[in-house]
Amino acid sequence: MTALLAPPMDTDAFTRALSSGPITAPLSPSVLIADDDDDVRDVIEFRLQVAGYRTMTADNGRSALSMAIERRPRVIILDVTMPQIDGLTVCNRLHETPATAEIPVLMISGNGRPADLDLGFAAGADDYLPKPFSPHEMMRRVGWLLLSAGR
Repeated sequence: MTALLAPPMDTDAFTRALSSGPITAPLSPSVLIADDDDDVRDVIEFRLQVAGYRTMTADNGRSALSMAIERRPRVIILDVTMPQIDGLTVCNRLHETPATAEIPVLMISGNGRPADLDLGFAAGADDYLPKPFSPHEMMRRVGWLLLSAGR
């Protein structure tokens, strides 16, 4: 009969990893959703949470800007037309602030004319998605923004 031996004191990294405590999964990416329409915001939040993203929401531009600076989400989904500060101004300010300048912004809006898209991109948006949009397309673009930002 063979006796089981304890691993020697100078075990390799693999053996130490197997005998160490549980490994925690990395945090899923966080997404800030800023839209003054409760229904739109709730649908976007639901889709992102089902896909495993952590979410935070804002219903006006001032709150969105504050949350972005304080919590630094990995991606921001930003409506153009919001109370207090509009999305174009929020986007501009985000890119002027060193702490948030690199956060990708997906601009969403009911305005989908070429001139509206130009305004969004001029404000610093990384992508622009006219409403109404499919949840699948929104998820595809969020994923692309995360990949392109190297996050």
